[in-house]
Amino acid sequence: GQSASAVGSIIFALAFNILLFVVAPLLVTNVAFIALGWAEPPAIAADAAWWQSAYAYIWETKPHSWIAFNLIDGIIRMFFFVVMIFSMSFLKDIRRVFEYHGAEHKTVFTWEKGLALTVENAMPQSRQHPRCGTSFLMVVMLVSIVLFSVIAFEQTWLNLVVRIALMPLVAGLSYEVIRYAAKKESSPVFKMMTLPGIWLQNITTQEPDEEQLEVAIMALEESLKLEPQAA
Repeated sequence: GQSASAVGSIIFALAFNILLFVVAPLLVTNVAFIALGWAEPPAIAADAAWWQSAYAYIWETKPHSWIAFNLIDGIIRMFFFVVMIFSMSFLKDIRRVFEYHGAEHKTVFTWEKGLALTVENAMPQSRQHPRCGTSFLMVVMLVSIVLFSVIAFEQTWLNLVVRIALMPLVAGLSYEVIRYAAKKESSPVFKMMTLPGIWLQNITTQEPDEEQLEVAIMALEESLKLEPQAA
């Protein structure tokens, strides 16, 4: 029963995220471009029913510029993401998760600076870390804008299929980008790439208490036991 519930939750989460971050931004951008005259309007008969008009608006995607189209699509996607994260931060349980997220970053900073893993050393550390998954998500959105500007079709359903099918590729490219940039943390390029994620971490991380820091420290100590030992 627990396994079925977990699988159901994962399937729901995937479907919800595809609808919110792939389908909705594409359709909203398409309708907006047509309304603003930035895309070719569909041919609609004078006596067409409302559902036929709606179908015509979402069936084809013919912007005058695919670069501009995908830029706006990406901005709308980012807007949806930030609004969702900000709204969730008001939930008590999610806020507690964000506090543990802050504890994780403070603990990692303590270890990277070579300090003893204690609550006293971890408490004053920053809770915004440049190699956070939040920064990775922002890079994913930027990479998707570039990739989908090159791979585009006039049929809306084809664009949806391609965007869903290429999600693993987008994630892989984004991982390689941030992995390469992480080797040059002091470079302006890395700081510029991770800056949006740093800003967003003001929401996704919150100040932890001492008990949460103790949990994060113990988790890191257990993780370090799995690392290869130096000769």
